Amino acid sequence: MTTFQDAKRVVRAHHADLKAAGPGDISAALAKNTARNWHWRGMHPFHEQHGAAAVAEVFYEPLLQAFSRFQRREDIFFAGLNDCDNQSSTWVCSMGHLMGLFDAPFIGIKPTARIAMLRYAEFHRVEGGKIVETSLFVDLLHLMMQAGQYPLPPQTGAHLVQPGPMTHDGLLYHDSEPAQGSQTLGLINRMIGDINAHEKYQTRQEELAQCWHDDMIWWGPAGIGATYTIDRYIDQHQMPFRTYIKDRIYNGHICRIAEGEFGGFFGWANLTVTNAGGFMGLPASSPSEMRVVDIYRRDGDKLSENWIFIDMLHWLNQQGLDVLMRLKST
Repeated sequence: MTTFQDAKRVVRAHHADLKAAGPGDISAALAKNTARNWHWRGMHPFHEQHGAAAVAEVFYEPLLQAFSRFQRREDIFFAGLNDCDNQSSTWVCSMGHLMGLFDAPFIGIKPTARIAMLRYAEFHRVEGGKIVETSLFVDLLHLMMQAGQYPLPPQTGAHLVQPGPMTHDGLLYHDSEPAQGSQTLGLINRMIGDINAHEKYQTRQEELAQCWHDDMIWWGPAGIGATYTIDRYIDQHQMPFRTYIKDRIYNGHICRIAEGEFGGFFGWANLTVTNAGGFMGLPASSPSEMRVVDIYRRDGDKLSENWIFIDMLHWLNQQGLDVLMRLKST
């Protein structure tokens, strides 16, 4: 039986050291559990960085200056062997909210002096007792919404601070039965196959019913929003996406893992898509990258919950909309 305890300990130590770091110690704290040439991927405007000092300077120092009394509120934590490289690498996934008092500006978002909850999902590749690769997705549009500075037309789904799994059992600090993770991964892969071959189904409901419970919850990113039940998911996300997004090219994933009843993946970029005009209220555009994270909870033989993160600022930038520049002008 493969154990992920060593990799999980490294990531939990990484989180603890960051939490304990003082203002001048962030780079050193990040370096404790990461490789010297640590490859870090962040959303726009942070992008790809190498090494703890660069990651601290670009992301964590500005964030921790803006968010006083910082804490990580973790809802999901699991590990697995990567299905994208014949299970030759071990990855650990963490998801939840980065919370603090929003007391100073952050990338142009004006502070509120109130609690702020920044949705996050991160994947860490652990090798030789060190984190060698990380992808961190944060929902910056969601933070703008909380601060009353949302720059886009109304979204089709609901805006709310999104909870963790309904079952409250997403923190897999101890290893789970391998068969459970295999079942979850197999279901995720089958669901991906259905998306890529959806034309074979008579209706959208028939397609989704293959892998999803009828009372599914789709915790979508800000700009799209959250939906509940298959029918409302179709109305509030799938139908607008498939109507207005054309020429979708699937580029694959960097990591796809599962453990127990939880699984997920990310790509860089997962998709190349063309907005034909109308999606998220935007005009037509040329083909552009879409970087996406999906994290799932399986309930029995079907999926029940799905948390989604999209590098929206990067995607919007390719549409000709520089959200951060727009914030500066308001």
